[in-house]
Amino acid sequence: MTSWIEFGRGPLFRLCFALMVLGLLRILILTSLGIVEAYQRNPDKIVPWKEIRNKTLAWLLPIGRLWKQRPIYSLFSFLFHASMIVTPLFLASHILLWKNAVGFGWPSLPQELANWLTLLVIVTALGLFFGRVLDPRSRPVSRFQDYLWPLLIATPFVTGYIASNAVIGPRTYQQMMLVHIYAADLIMLMVPFTKIAHCVLMPLSQLVTAVAWKFPAQAGDRVIETLGFADRPTWMPKPRLAAEPAAAVPAKKEGAK
Repeated sequence: MTSWIEFGRGPLFRLCFALMVLGLLRILILTSLGIVEAYQRNPDKIVPWKEIRNKTLAWLLPIGRLWKQRPIYSLFSFLFHASMIVTPLFLASHILLWKNAVGFGWPSLPQELANWLTLLVIVTALGLFFGRVLDPRSRPVSRFQDYLWPLLIATPFVTGYIASNAVIGPRTYQQMMLVHIYAADLIMLMVPFTKIAHCVLMPLSQLVTAVAWKFPAQAGDRVIETLGFADRPTWMPKPRLAAEPAAAVPAKKEGAK
């Protein structure tokens, strides 16, 4: 079992990490090229940079929006994402492994704080899972991966917490570490090919919307022509349906200029 653990956190980890980085880089490049192409087709070349910045920050730090719709679920989602990112990046044992591999590291979290953040990830992941299962509004729009991801992400946190804090025998420790390592490798491998790729697309979402979602030049005239109103001035009232009579234009009074 030791050889499998070494393989999982050695060659397999490097392979999965490289595939994750390259896959996310590909998505980022293709999205950026799409933004440039949409901007070139944009007839007015107007980009509201200040509005994009404010909306992007509001999405990245949604403190003001947490209590508007489904406040408990939204709070769980925010805490889940924040602690899920912070904990593995600043865990002392992870930093040590990284330092041994590449020669440098960074400051780590206190172990007690890391333990609390780990428990927070587990609790919020279960909250998100049952929030989708029990909410009749979420079930119709949820896919299989929407249920799978919270449980899959919680797996390395559960096994890592048990291996680090529980009093267990050497064989159980190895089993926990085996699941911990291979679950983490699987997550990295799946990231570029699933909805989790939004981790790199999220900061660009508002820019994509502002640049791409615009009507082309003369789109209004084409819509009017398609509806059969090309022979009428744009200020004339139009019926909502072709079968409805148009409102009569008030006649000018005699003697009016």
